[in-house]
Amino acid sequence: MKVELENLTKRWGSVVGADSINLNIQDGEFVAFLGPSGCGKTTTLLMIAGIYKPTKGFIRFDGHVVNQLAPKDRNVGMVFQSYALYPHMNVFQNISYPLKLKKVPKEEMREQAQRVADMMGIGHLMDRKPAQLSGGQQQRVALGRALIKEPNLLLFDEPLSNLDARLRLSMRGQIKRLQMELGITSIYVTHDQVEAMTMADRIAVMKDGKLQACSTPDELYDRPCTLFIAGFVGNPPMNFVEVEVVREDGEYHARREGFDVVVPPDRGEKVVGKGTVILGIRPEDVTIADTGVSGEIYVVEPLGRDDLIDVRIGEAGVHVLADPTLGLRMGHNVRLNFNTHKVQFFDPQTEQSLLWGD
Repeated sequence: MKVELENLTKRWGSVVGADSINLNIQDGEFVAFLGPSGCGKTTTLLMIAGIYKPTKGFIRFDGHVVNQLAPKDRNVGMVFQSYALYPHMNVFQNISYPLKLKKVPKEEMREQAQRVADMMGIGHLMDRKPAQLSGGQQQRVALGRALIKEPNLLLFDEPLSNLDARLRLSMRGQIKRLQMELGITSIYVTHDQVEAMTMADRIAVMKDGKLQACSTPDELYDRPCTLFIAGFVGNPPMNFVEVEVVREDGEYHARREGFDVVVPPDRGEKVVGKGTVILGIRPEDVTIADTGVSGEIYVVEPLGRDDLIDVRIGEAGVHVLADPTLGLRMGHNVRLNFNTHKVQFFDPQTEQSLLWGD
């Protein structure tokens, strides 16, 4: 099912939950709504589900406006952060509840529930109550209950937030695989950029009720169009340093006190002469080297495979991913080499990219 949002807005008095959201989601696509708490992603999801009524704007399913349709008439399956299972019912009764409301015959109901439960890997748990299940098993029951309706659209509202890190990793893969196999259009709300990056075909990044951009994970990572997207997408976050770009002897230098990096002409020519701009570069694109910008190690954070090094260059701080075998310690002086083909530049006033534009 194709989903279209046109100028979708939700207000409560002076409080704006979602502000003129325009977005097209293709049939069978998996789109993540990504952003910090309070950015409007769940508000938008609940309007699509029919739980909230839009203040203005339109929601279309396959070209038909559904603003006035009740949630039960939208053929939407929804999975919440709180699993919302009925504690007095067993797994079979929880999964089959939507069919019970439709008065599906008992034998057919049992067959469908068993098929969905087997698909979820919980077919052997049909007689257990929710209290007898692990968090991951409860989440599978909630997902099974959503799928048994055979919905045209699946909506997820931070469904993995209550699970531990290892289980989140496993469930991410299972949900994505299931969505691809079933081909159901899906919208997934999350504040976890790793979830969005690993699961979604496209990511809609939201901030303060506004849609910042909607693009593929690679596009958002490599060509962020705003400062917010650059800082929010990617872990560890992108480094930001205020610099001025000048041209000398045919080269473009990004400079500040104690910092001088030559950037490629295709990037330098777009920002030269613009005064103070914000240079962005990801920690994995900075390396400890024999030559380069000099700085002092402020903090070393062991991450296992890498160490995250906080290097101070005058008043500026730059995070670097380094090999733990280098034995770097606080107070050491190091030199940094920047992969300048990966640098980004942003306008400090508008926070828009100076490289990619709209």
